[in-house]
Amino acid sequence: MPKSLTKLWLRGLKRLVATQLAPPRAPKTRAPAKSVRAKVAKVTKPASAKPKITPKPRVARESRVRPRASAWAAGKWTRSFHSAPPTAGRFVNHLAYALYLPTGASLTDMPLVVMLHGCQQSAEEFAQGTRINLLADRFGFAVLYPEQSKTAHVHRCWHWYEDSANSGGGEAAAVVSLVREVVARHHFDSERIYVAGMSAGAGLAAMLAVKYPSLFAAVGLHSGVVFGDAHSAIGAMDAMRRGSRGDPVGLIDAAVDVADYPGMPAMIVHGELDSVVSKTNAEQLTTEFLRLNRFIDANGAWRSGERREEKQADNVVTDYVKSGRRVIKTCVVRGLGHAWSGGDDTVQFHSSKGPDASAMFWEFFKYQRRVQSAVRDETLV
Repeated sequence: MPKSLTKLWLRGLKRLVATQLAPPRAPKTRAPAKSVRAKVAKVTKPASAKPKITPKPRVARESRVRPRASAWAAGKWTRSFHSAPPTAGRFVNHLAYALYLPTGASLTDMPLVVMLHGCQQSAEEFAQGTRINLLADRFGFAVLYPEQSKTAHVHRCWHWYEDSANSGGGEAAAVVSLVREVVARHHFDSERIYVAGMSAGAGLAAMLAVKYPSLFAAVGLHSGVVFGDAHSAIGAMDAMRRGSRGDPVGLIDAAVDVADYPGMPAMIVHGELDSVVSKTNAEQLTTEFLRLNRFIDANGAWRSGERREEKQADNVVTDYVKSGRRVIKTCVVRGLGHAWSGGDDTVQFHSSKGPDASAMFWEFFKYQRRVQSAVRDETLV
């Protein structure tokens, strides 16, 4: 082998041996991009620049109503199902419900308020939004929340516009069966049972008041629709938007025999700016209950009683009084849309605007009593 080649070979061999015997080097790694950027920023950032502000995490919106809305307050909240008797087209007639019992009072002879939620609401949401359980604790009454099933209506709407046994009429009968069972079980005062509802719930409450007047001592209707005009979902939407094209007195006279009807104290609350259910419906509902309580005759002419109106900062209240007793009360709330007045505005379809509708309903209800022996029992018909 030539000398020059030998030297080159020996030099390469020494280099290879030295590489094998040397300790392993740590692999070179590239600095993370963040560190490089931070280093560059440290050099180039002027001393007067402000540090970057990290956005605060989003928190749940707090109610503007005090005290903080509570679905079950300090009392006892229970959930259950009621098996109502089957009706035509309803062989299985289960009705979910919630019951609120206040603390510190005997249940015997306690008043009961039945609360019917609107579309897209549950019993819990309606309890929280209306805050009526807080009043139940304060004044000593129980609250019953029938709940529409999603299998009956995907948006939990009551079928208030259809009085057939397999639709709204069946729902009303199931609610009546539930009320009677709960009253008997807890020994509530059968002469002080009240029903109130919001929107679709107000529609079903009106049906209960018209069809079962011997069971309820008074009715409360918030954002309700004129009774008796709609008989289908399309008709219901039309009535909600504009009210009835017909005479409200004629609608009531077609539904019941007013001469045989025992009367029904009613309170009607409606938002002036309601774009879902027109305010015209509140006016027509008032006319219907004036007829049911015989303030007006079949022609709409005034028969007896007096009308008193009071304009306040956020609402207009009208009382219809007969023999010194307030029988009908209406309240139109300024600036209120399709929402429960004076409620918890963190819950859909409830607003802190306007007076507390729950408090107004109870203030109206507490003076009303239905003497059961004075009228026939429609629930057995």
